[in-house]
Parts: sequence; structure tokens; C-alpha cells
Amino acid sequence: MYDELRKRGTSRLNEALRLPTLHARAQSLAALLPRPLRFLAVGGLGLAANIVLFSIAWMLGVPSLTAGLLALVAATVLTWRLNRAFTFDRTGRSQREEAMRYALVTTVAQGTSYAVFAVLVLTVLAWLPQAAIVAGAAVGALISYNGHRLFAFAPSHADASNDAGSSGFVRS
Repeated sequence: MYDELRKRGTSRLNEALRLPTLHARAQSLAALLPRPLRFLAVGGLGLAANIVLFSIAWMLGVPSLTAGLLALVAATVLTWRLNRAFTFDRTGRSQREEAMRYALVTTVAQGTSYAVFAVLVLTVLAWLPQAAIVAGAAVGALISYNGHRLFAFAPSHADASNDAGSSGFVRS
């Protein structure tokens, strides 16, 4: 059983590596991972970009709140594009509509994350605020993943009826 699974995985990996373009290879390799892992990887890249961009802007003298907002907007655009390319299937919507839906879900998720952090850091986790950050991020990630899956990147009604037999692979 294990050998058969390993052979199938190796075969899919070899097929992905033989694709003609880097973008196609990246999408095919990403499709080998479960969607939640792809989502977490994109989120990790977004978080890293947010921290790096904030730090650069802050070191250049941009006020913290402005630097934080600018970095967050840039990281959100990055994660939208990466999730659109590697995590979720086609929606049948325009990129503009998809981006607005993505921004709405992200706003709710990040607001909830901050609210959880604030409640915990002002009560039971005042002695360990980093744990409050992690707890808030975990709740925010759950809301974000499900919101993006069920709303931002959900197929439009017309597209859903056309793609009823979709394979679930990522799109180009």
C-alpha cells in the first residue's frame, strides 16, 4: 500500500517538474499539497512581507501606524494574488469583485484576530502577550480560510453550475 502511494506521488511530482513554464510547475507542485497547507503557506509569506515592509518603512521614519497600514495593505494584495493563483479554484468573477470580497473577509478576520488578542492580553494572558497574538492569529486564520473558501473564492452561481465536475486543482 505504502509503495503504491509513494509511486503515485513520485509520478505526480515528476509530471509537475516536466511542465514547460515555472508558473505551471509551481501551480502543479502546489496542487500536491492539501488546500489548508497552501493557505497557511501563503499566509506565512504574507506575514513575513508585512513584517519586512513595516520594518523598512519604520526605519525610514514613517510613523508606526502609517507604516503598519501600508505594510498590511501590501501584504493583503500579495496574499490575495498568491491565494488566487495557488490555493483556490476559479470563481467566475472579475478580479475586481474577487478582490473586494477578499478585502471584506480579510477585514473581518483581522478584526476578529485583534479583538481576541485584545481581550486575552487585557485579561488572562496579560503576563504573556505573545500567546495572545498566537491565539488571535489562530482564530483569524480559521475565519479567513473559511471566509475565503466560502465567500471570496466561492464559485459564482453561473460558474458553479458549469464546473460541477471540477477536479479541484488550482487554476492558471
